[in-house]
Amino acid sequence: MTQLTLAQANKIIDSALEQSKKMGYKPMAVVVLDDAGHVKATQREDGASMFRVDVATGKAWGAVGMGISSRGLSERAKDNPNFFLSLAATSGGKFLPQPGAVLIKNAEGTILGAVGASGGTGDEDEAICAHGVVAAGLKTT
Repeated sequence: MTQLTLAQANKIIDSALEQSKKMGYKPMAVVVLDDAGHVKATQREDGASMFRVDVATGKAWGAVGMGISSRGLSERAKDNPNFFLSLAATSGGKFLPQPGAVLIKNAEGTILGAVGASGGTGDEDEAICAHGVVAAGLKTT
């Protein structure tokens, strides 16, 4: 498998939101992007603020664009803030290096896309994304 399917993207989102509810998190938005950064699927729960989809997309877009989780990007940004500010500017503001997005990989380790969430803490967002990827039978690392 070399492409992320819509069925897989929907499974990731459904499982992520199910886990969020199970853990008692605030209303979330979850966005799945393909390997070119295009939206494959998006959901915003009732009660999630209007910013949630944009924030989740920015986290996932940065992750897939740089080939590393948004947590990894956040850690790298601490040592090189000017570079990361430049990335945000050159991407038209789509790049958001904050915890809450993970890569989606197949069994061979090929990057198929990324999933980002927004609504909870960065740790909560990242956890539900990882849960969704694994539930869809894919890998995050």
